[in-house]
Amino acid sequence: MATGYRLTASTGIHKGDREYQQDQVALLKHARANGCILGIVADGMGGRSGGRKASDQVMMTAKQLFERYDPQTDDAGSMLQQIVDEAHIVIKLTAISAEEEPHSTMAAFLINPAGDCHWAHTGDSRIYHFFGNRFVKRTMDHSYVQTLVNKGELTEEQAQSHPKSNILMGCLGTDTDPPVDQHLIPKLRPGDVLMACSDGVWHYFTTEELGSILSSLSAREATEFLIEKARSRARGGGDNLSLVIVKLENLD
Repeated sequence: MATGYRLTASTGIHKGDREYQQDQVALLKHARANGCILGIVADGMGGRSGGRKASDQVMMTAKQLFERYDPQTDDAGSMLQQIVDEAHIVIKLTAISAEEEPHSTMAAFLINPAGDCHWAHTGDSRIYHFFGNRFVKRTMDHSYVQTLVNKGELTEEQAQSHPKSNILMGCLGTDTDPPVDQHLIPKLRPGDVLMACSDGVWHYFTTEELGSILSSLSAREATEFLIEKARSRARGGGDNLSLVIVKLENLD
């Protein structure tokens, strides 16, 4: 375990105002490597059971590959890419047998005992990195509105309320290979906060609000507060919500 900090973490999940829960979330501790954890969120789509099958598949694949992962010898980025590749194939096979169209997003971050952090995502589930309440970086959605933001045709604020904000340019289970973006944080330090969440959460908050909430509350309190606040802001029209928060805190 890297010296100088301790990890506190929390996961949360809520059905929102939907009839079915298609999100999945997990925080996995490595069985053999102390201080090695994987946080992962999957937002399933496609029919009432199709989406859940897809997000379940992401979780199953992640658990199997993380169990086999060795932080000493294996490359974290390759392992995250493998989760995407294998889950994508199995979800496509599920679609053939079930005559549904199961798809899923994925946002996953892996913290190694040495203190480096790797993340990967496909779709519009996000990973945020804050230091205290200061925003450091987040993933860029593989979505129609994000391409418009990138081109300068929409602001971030306009994208939030755009009528086509839910259209994805790629995710797991589609005909084409999913787009995957990866990022490396070479060394985490006390004060760092990581959050992976589905769009049912991030859709209702500015980046500044998230930084303030994550820095001022414990991981558990922040999880509960974000779900409660997103629920009230959705005013009866809220999506499934899922999130995982990991905070690095001083040992003193």
